[in-house]
Amino acid sequence: MKKEEKIKILQDLVKINSVNGNEREISDYLSNLLNKYGIKHEIFPFVDDENRSNLIIEIGEGRTDQVFGLTGHQDTVAVTDELAWKYSAFSGTIEGDFLYGRGAADMKSGLAAEVIALIELVEKQQIPSGKVRLIITAGEEFGAPGAYKINPKLIEDLDALIVGEATNGNVKYAHSGSFNYRINSIGKSVHSSVPNQGINAIEGLVAYINDEGRVFSDLPVDEILGNVQHSITVIEGGKQINTIPGHAYLLGNVRPTPTFNNKQVRSLIEKTITKINQETDYQLKFELLHDFYPIRTLTNNSLVENAYQASKEFYPDRDIKLFTDNGATDASVFVQIKPDLPVIILGPDSNGSAHQINEHTSLSSYLATIDIYQKIINEFFANKKGAR
Repeated sequence: MKKEEKIKILQDLVKINSVNGNEREISDYLSNLLNKYGIKHEIFPFVDDENRSNLIIEIGEGRTDQVFGLTGHQDTVAVTDELAWKYSAFSGTIEGDFLYGRGAADMKSGLAAEVIALIELVEKQQIPSGKVRLIITAGEEFGAPGAYKINPKLIEDLDALIVGEATNGNVKYAHSGSFNYRINSIGKSVHSSVPNQGINAIEGLVAYINDEGRVFSDLPVDEILGNVQHSITVIEGGKQINTIPGHAYLLGNVRPTPTFNNKQVRSLIEKTITKINQETDYQLKFELLHDFYPIRTLTNNSLVENAYQASKEFYPDRDIKLFTDNGATDASVFVQIKPDLPVIILGPDSNGSAHQINEHTSLSSYLATIDIYQKIINEFFANKKGAR
């Protein structure tokens, strides 16, 4: 595929407004592209929303049992303060080596690179002996509904997985989970002139907040991901100034690690709530919102080693690093199905612009990433000879 066509594909994707909840147009665009090359794929519309869909692409001869996976998401976060953008958020404007627009970094450049990598393998007749499966989802930026709708059988047979999120060419081999929850506080509403006759629901949340800092302060530290991170992020309660609130709630986020995992986080929160309910007049109720698992792949795994070497080869302008962070991806859902699945996150440039005003990526990194994916895939199958 010519360089100009690769750039146009990314530009076209950025021009599509696929803010969370409007992904079907991306699926349709990619389907039309894949049809030109006779590549097997299927769109899976959401039953409850015709504007949303997942897309599954496969290439390969299927002569061996090996299945190499890639994944990416079609949605973007919303555009805020559009007047502050240098160019319109959905213009896909190119200036020098940079392409601007919502989703340019997170993660339409990685998504386009994954699709084009498969197309070019077919063009060059470098058809894998097994299968390469690209799992494209909707809604990763909020709740990952698309990832949860993927047929588990499409995860169970994977031998390795690349998540194409932007990493500036670096290789992320582990990330924390993300555990989002709500605590509802049920009190008794009365006039503020007689507060002792009521139960202040906000004070119930305060009791939890005071305990939350203590119970999360002395947890085991993961050797790779470090401490479990925890935050209270939203508090709401009360309707008017002269009324004791009868209901209030808070939202919290925890970043679990393999050493202190999602189930342990939930147990810790529920025990804290139970203790408050038993020892006070406050009544707190726990509600789980999102439950994304951590991932961790050893640095001596062949997937990590091959990705590192490929990135060094195609990014000669930088010092490629292996790294970890506290972010979460669709892989957080997939490892619930296959906990031992080797996973890395590797994609084009972001340089801190993802989710920000003037989001952008570099075209040079985007084009390099296409080559990196192909090299990793070819090396995977060159070293895996298992036959059916």
